[in-house]
This record gives sequence, C-alpha cells and structure tokens, in this order.
Amino acid sequence: MQRDYSYELAADVGVLGEGFEPHHTPAEMLAMGVFEGKYCNDCRDELPEEWFEGAKLADKPDPSINYFGIKSRQPLSEWRKKGWILEPDPRGWFQWYCRYYLGRRIEALDDVQIKRWRGFARHAGQIRANCDPGDIFCRPRQRQGLLQWAYDPLI
Repeated sequence: MQRDYSYELAADVGVLGEGFEPHHTPAEMLAMGVFEGKYCNDCRDELPEEWFEGAKLADKPDPSINYFGIKSRQPLSEWRKKGWILEPDPRGWFQWYCRYYLGRRIEALDDVQIKRWRGFARHAGQIRANCDPGDIFCRPRQRQGLLQWAYDPLI
C-alpha cells in the first residue's frame, strides 16, 4: 500500500496531545472489531505485533467481525473521492491514529486529524438524543462509527 515511507517518533508511545483523549487505543479497537476485520492487513509490519494478538481480522471484509456485527464502512475509493484521505496516511484516520499513538508527530496534519476526531463526537450526541440509556442496539451504525473513531460506542 505504501512503499519507502518512514518517519521519526517524536513522542513516547501512548502520549497524546492536549485535547485529544480517545477512549480506546488502536489495539483495543482492533480487538473489539472494527472495519469489518479488513484493516492494516497490508501494513502490519509497521505496527506492534501485540496489537494483533487479540485483533479480529479477515482476508475479506466481514461485517460480522465488527463489534456491532453490521456493515459500517465505505470503500477506500469513496474516502479518496470525498477527500478524506490525507497524506501521508493512505489508509485514513485510523492509520494516522496508529502512527500518532506510536509517537509520530506532524503538527499541521495532527491538528487537522484531531479536529476531525472532535467533530465526530456529534454522533454520540445523536445517540444520546435518540436512544434510551443502556440500549446498545439503538443506532448500531453510529455506534460502530464511534468505535472506529476511538470513541466509546456504549455511551
């Protein structure tokens, strides 16, 4: 997917910037079931092996692997068409998050991606406004989306 790309680690693993407080680490997200199991399969060598020890992965997209068992992603081609892929992370926000979590810092990119992460919180508000407390089956696509952006889907 991405060749001849390297980066320096400027922060310790897991040390995140002010105002960026994801509920889940990349490893927790992979273990819970995200992106229909079809994520990072072609860039696993870059990420810590322990992240994949409990990960739910698949060779082909499988919605049943998702935490909420439903399809909740668009193809990468759609993300590109909508301008949601920001270089140097051709796999999108989650790839950025993994690299950021590991300690890579690119200030301008980090600012944009953290702003996108904050904006995704609106889905939590919609769940709170439209679902009974404790009904985790209400709005499963939005809940899966929240998880895929490192938010707590069980709000």
